[in-house]
Amino acid sequence: MNGAQALIRTLVDHGVDTCFMNPGTSEMHFVAALDDVPDMHSVLALFEGVATGAADGYARMAGRPAATLLHLGPGLGNGLANLHNARRAFSPVVNIVGDHATTHRRYDAQLQSDIETVARNVSTYVHTSTATAALGADAQAALAAAVGPPGTVATLILPADISWSEGGVVVSGSAVVPGGTVTPPTGAAPDEAAVRAAASALRSGERTAIFIGHRACVGPDLEVAADIAAATGATFFAETFPARLERGSGRPPVERLAYLAEFASMQLEGVRHLVLIDAKSPVSFFAYPGKRSDLVPEGCTVHTVAGPADDASAALAALAAELEVPPGSATRQQAVVPDLPTGPLTAQAVCQTMGALLPEGAIVSDEGNTSGLFAPGSTAGSPPHDWLCLTGGAIGQGLPVAVGAAVAAPDRRVVALESDGSAMYTLQAWWTMARENLDVTTILLNNHSYAVLNMELDRVGADAGPRAKEMLDLARPSLEFVPMAQGMGLHAARAETAEQFADELAKALATPGPSVVEAMIPPLM
Repeated sequence: MNGAQALIRTLVDHGVDTCFMNPGTSEMHFVAALDDVPDMHSVLALFEGVATGAADGYARMAGRPAATLLHLGPGLGNGLANLHNARRAFSPVVNIVGDHATTHRRYDAQLQSDIETVARNVSTYVHTSTATAALGADAQAALAAAVGPPGTVATLILPADISWSEGGVVVSGSAVVPGGTVTPPTGAAPDEAAVRAAASALRSGERTAIFIGHRACVGPDLEVAADIAAATGATFFAETFPARLERGSGRPPVERLAYLAEFASMQLEGVRHLVLIDAKSPVSFFAYPGKRSDLVPEGCTVHTVAGPADDASAALAALAAELEVPPGSATRQQAVVPDLPTGPLTAQAVCQTMGALLPEGAIVSDEGNTSGLFAPGSTAGSPPHDWLCLTGGAIGQGLPVAVGAAVAAPDRRVVALESDGSAMYTLQAWWTMARENLDVTTILLNNHSYAVLNMELDRVGADAGPRAKEMLDLARPSLEFVPMAQGMGLHAARAETAEQFADELAKALATPGPSVVEAMIPPLM
């Protein structure tokens, strides 16, 4: 058995049975070994950023890692933006990055680079394998690091000769990977003093807010957090961009903190105690002249009940017990489906139609940016669904995360709410959707503009003239998404009225396989 065969068998034996890849010459023995281990589902991406984003989306929905296979330092570099988003989502990802054979490094060939330095930008764990016999153990160590808690990106660098040499040893058994659960297997026990302090704040009568993130946004943890907020009268907030938020009818409603610092400050105004449950203290995304970066109101005390490495479930249970909160205290979102709009097609009409047609169990990968601002409100009362957000702010996530989510949950419809500018970063994801016949419907919001940057141009106080504004305009030439999607094997249609959009979206959602509905909308600003 060579090293590549031992590596893949070890990954599969530990529950990692999906690998998103864009391989090159140094990874050919890994690719060849796929025929010997049919339990590994290999998914080809035409660009490394699609592979890394898909691994993130897979982890968010499966609750366990996927692997990636990337080619040398440049390949890892191409996938870095979505690994940054995965790191911010606490998604467990095992990167396998091929390297030149150890005997070849001294020649400084054209693709030679410092892979470890590149990997450390996004990886908590980085290791270069040096012995074929140890490769299985190296994979197990990388996997343990990726799972955490917290979940993280672990990068294993695989020299070509370590991969092709005989002597590979499979490391079997799996106490490392949680069996498809969202919550990591372990975590630090609750800090009793922190729990008592938070409980005291919630009993104080002063305005208190509970701020949840990551694991507290799904499953029983979301239910308990909502019950605590309802029983104590606390305001209930979630992070601006949670990795995965369960929402819709029958679930506890939670208000996300606004992206714009001015609006977030208004939401938090008057809060005297901020209780953090698997969330970090809120800050603005960027610095703005004359404005605070720290969004915590002056005079507000921050109470951290559970952080990323803690057992959030146990911490929430302890807080609920301390406060004697009865289960089921929180109200549930009522089923409210908006009417289908008519007339001109606007961003608001697109989101209203989405709310009217969203199927039960849908997974929404949201990179709608400015034009998608109406989507959370329009879908609040839609059938139960999951919402996946742009955790790290690096655009180009939406379509790859949709790929990974669809691979992880093949029985559910995925809706990629995508803006035109962001889509162009990783449009190759459409090809992978077609190749894998994934049930992904892309709503493409086309306003011919980097609208979010036009907004930021004003907010930072920059004095912009026509040449500057031209750098944010996507209308010269116009992007034609329907033929691009058709050229990659997807069904695609364009809508220019609200009626057309509703008709095309309904057909797309009802038809198996991937499709694109391009919505031609005016800019919001």
